[in-house]
Amino acid sequence: MHDFSDELAHLASQSLLRTRRVVDGPQGPLLMVEGRQLLSFCSNDYLGLARHPEIVAAGIAGLQQYGMGAGASALISGHSTAHEKLEEELARFVGLPAALSFSSGYMANLGVIGALVGAGDTVVVDRLAHASLIDGARLSGASLKVFPHNDVARLAQVLARCPAGRRLVVTDAVFSMDGDLAPLAELAAVCAQHDAWLLVDDAHGLGVLGPHGSGSLAQAEVRSPHVLCMGTLGKAAGVAGAFVAGEASLIAWITQRARTYMFTTAHPPALAVATSASLALMARDDWRRARLRELAAQLRQGLAGLPWALLPSSTAIQPLIVGDNAAARALAAALRDRGIWVPAICPPTVPKGSARLRISLSAVHTPEQVDHLIAALRSLADEGTHA
Repeated sequence: MHDFSDELAHLASQSLLRTRRVVDGPQGPLLMVEGRQLLSFCSNDYLGLARHPEIVAAGIAGLQQYGMGAGASALISGHSTAHEKLEEELARFVGLPAALSFSSGYMANLGVIGALVGAGDTVVVDRLAHASLIDGARLSGASLKVFPHNDVARLAQVLARCPAGRRLVVTDAVFSMDGDLAPLAELAAVCAQHDAWLLVDDAHGLGVLGPHGSGSLAQAEVRSPHVLCMGTLGKAAGVAGAFVAGEASLIAWITQRARTYMFTTAHPPALAVATSASLALMARDDWRRARLRELAAQLRQGLAGLPWALLPSSTAIQPLIVGDNAAARALAAALRDRGIWVPAICPPTVPKGSARLRISLSAVHTPEQVDHLIAALRSLADEGTHA
């Protein structure tokens, strides 16, 4: 039997071997990592809600009311009043007619794409789209086309050449490794012109962008029967799970055809109760989004002129491009020696030659903590760690 030892050694030789680190305690700017406290710039807990006492209390109340497990898939007996209420609230939150909840963003994207298209149809994907969108397109059986990142003109050309059949365009709203935004209004207009659906993965925009955190589509003022929004709930919302929202008939069809919804046990009702509390907090606490903008501006100003360039980003994701895999890992290790945890991201997650530090900001970081990161990176640059 093949044991993969040689393949693992090869990954290690290229600085591509991934390592899990064990975290003890709740999420926050300071984490206990394998017995050591680190200042963390790793988490997607953008609004600092993962340990919020109101969400924790709601989860406990949900456990007391519903117990732990849902017991069955949603289409059997697993769809509780808590799930029904949450889906109604999710639809209102993003300003769309209906919503359907999933266990994760990955499962949502696989399920939605497979429900909408198949053999004889076409899926057109942004080159930098999340892996779940690419996998969903491949698994759907539809013809897969790729357009250059955020290139609306090229997308129009691809759609114009598509054969008969259904057409689906998929893109991130905020690209998770670059932090930039998709031109959603332009994409939606091109899709409407070519009778194509547009599936927008708003994993990193929900809660962070738009009026009261309602997301990237609301910020771009996009509303169309051709457009679907997928949002994850384990990032800014601080809980877990995902949903897709759109026109009622589309959501009804996805309910009937998304295999990752139909054939999995519903997520715990207590989680739905906690998520409802999170939605209320996200809508209420505009100061969290304001704090994120302030911290991003502080970081960008403080890191100007370093040998590593920050990609253009107005979001909580601030990628610092290093280039070489080993150099990126060495820089991350040097920061960790100084008590700061920033992940090194290497291929295949990002293109070859663009290894980076992915700095993730949270509304509960303090300006002093961001200054500490800036000072550490400037010190490492002076020491020649980039060489």
